[in-house]
Amino acid sequence: MYIILGASFLLSLFSFFNLLGINSTYAYTQLGFILFGILIYIFAKVLGIGFFKKNYKFLYWLFIFLLLLVFLIGDEVRGSKRWIDLYFLNFQPSEFFKIIFIIFISKFISLNEENLEKRNIYFTSLAYLLLPFIIIYKQPDLGNALVYITIFFSITLLSKIPKKFIFNTVLVLLITLPLLWGLLKDYQKNRIISFIVKTENVTESNYNLVQSIISVGSGKFLGRGLGYGTQSKLAFLPENHTDFAYSSLTEQFGFVGSFTILFLFLLICIELLKLIMKLSSNSTLSNRFYLYYSIGFLSYFTFQVFVNIAMNLGSFPIAGVALPIISYGGSSLSTYILGIALLPFDKV
Repeated sequence: MYIILGASFLLSLFSFFNLLGINSTYAYTQLGFILFGILIYIFAKVLGIGFFKKNYKFLYWLFIFLLLLVFLIGDEVRGSKRWIDLYFLNFQPSEFFKIIFIIFISKFISLNEENLEKRNIYFTSLAYLLLPFIIIYKQPDLGNALVYITIFFSITLLSKIPKKFIFNTVLVLLITLPLLWGLLKDYQKNRIISFIVKTENVTESNYNLVQSIISVGSGKFLGRGLGYGTQSKLAFLPENHTDFAYSSLTEQFGFVGSFTILFLFLLICIELLKLIMKLSSNSTLSNRFYLYYSIGFLSYFTFQVFVNIAMNLGSFPIAGVALPIISYGGSSLSTYILGIALLPFDKV
């Protein structure tokens, strides 16, 4: 646990200095988010994961309500409604709900451990996934909606649910891909097309991708230096503090800085894998929940790290997924901190 906390602290320092080189207002606001996150960590530790286990149904439906509430009172930013203005923080329910969703699915499957071969159990759990997925997709926020799918299938694949159920679900998704394509927004289609059809010409649909790749390349080995990243400092790179924070960081701190944060992310993943292996080696019925929770948290974390960095490097379509700890934002950072606070290291 101490390695995860130490790596997370160092990553938060990288986030602060990266933002300081872009805009000092972002940096000091992020520092406030970090301090707020520490309070969340302490609060979650006091409550303990037992509180969340006990109230898993209430918390699930509370966040479903908040997700729906966003459509009524949420702030619209660039055509998307994802945030509720709390004055001191733009609260994004779809971010916080990730940890609650992990807890809910982990609890649901562990409660039905002896009946997982029944189809109704699997389809009920699938319904619990589809409800938030559809709501979040309609915000629209396809990137975060995909995080929920990753969490769900990571947990179910490693449970005793028959693999044929999951295989059939994936098969249906593949068959209906043409229909799903028709449901995408125009800008989402353009992002995918611009990723597949590479061109040297800068267009509206591939502008972010091109600027991101230029930012990464311009950092070279040691970087341009704090505050000297022209792509991010002069705002050629859009969303340089959120979706493309990795590109702006690499531009300022170069390959050395980029490699360091990748190494820190790897350390966190290794510690999570060690925890999962210990829990699985003592896989009694009573600790299955903790095993599933740890798997769900690892899948959420690795998916967002992989997708965000890949899209910054031009190896994945732009998906609007935050890079844990590094990207600017109180909701994203607080979600991660809440998640690590509830990791069951005391159960091994």
